Amino acid sequence: MGTTITVLSQKGGTGKTTTVRTLTDVFRRLGLDTLCVDLDPQGNLSDYFDVPADASPTVADVLAGQARAADAVYDESILPANLGLAEAELILAGKMGREMTLKRGLRDVKRRYDLVVIDCPPSLGLLTVNALVAADHALISSEAEYFSLQGVEQALEVVELAKESLHPELDWLGVVLNIADLRLIHAREALQQLRSRFGEKVFDTVIKRSVRYAESAERGVSILDYAPDLGSDYLALAGEILGRLGFAEERSRVAEMVAA
Repeated sequence: MGTTITVLSQKGGTGKTTTVRTLTDVFRRLGLDTLCVDLDPQGNLSDYFDVPADASPTVADVLAGQARAADAVYDESILPANLGLAEAELILAGKMGREMTLKRGLRDVKRRYDLVVIDCPPSLGLLTVNALVAADHALISSEAEYFSLQGVEQALEVVELAKESLHPELDWLGVVLNIADLRLIHAREALQQLRSRFGEKVFDTVIKRSVRYAESAERGVSILDYAPDLGSDYLALAGEILGRLGFAEERSRVAEMVAA
């Protein structure tokens, strides 16, 4: 079974989707077979991977029991989403065992991959709970703003609720500070607050704010190639994550990529 990481945040604009797609790129360059799961009805992650808007089946069909996950994977890389996922979430709300639906749906396809990375919607509702129950590890993305501590605490409450009620083995991997301009006082204060509250659970790597992330996404080019100086942030973050997951060999190879 592949190791599953769910990336979540309390709200939008925290760099969550950029984190998923760039970490996936790093993992694949290391030779790790990695599947993305787009669980956001906005479908931004699917857009990045050039999934057609009318692609079918999608993750909504998997949740509805109308398709197997293996049949819905696009280009062997992503289980895509579109606005139909919003309707699927409403239908899901009335089902027994609804929180376990994604976990059951991914069971067959996880055997084919080393890693599965799930991109959640920018909310803490039923889809996010499904993503947590389906995961081995939860990674929280936080923006470097005044209310970042409050947002992380709210996301962590949902992680702990899923752990206590539905998935005792769920591990909180940590929190990454995203879209950060550490020249600004409030960004430095946000980082200090997070480290004071959560200690070693806060990753050492901080992802810098830059318009070039949006530019690279628009061009469909990885930030690792479009702006290698920014890509080095994600290489360092990937190295930390792989270390926490116990992928020692891959972590050492990331260190070589950073040094290069």
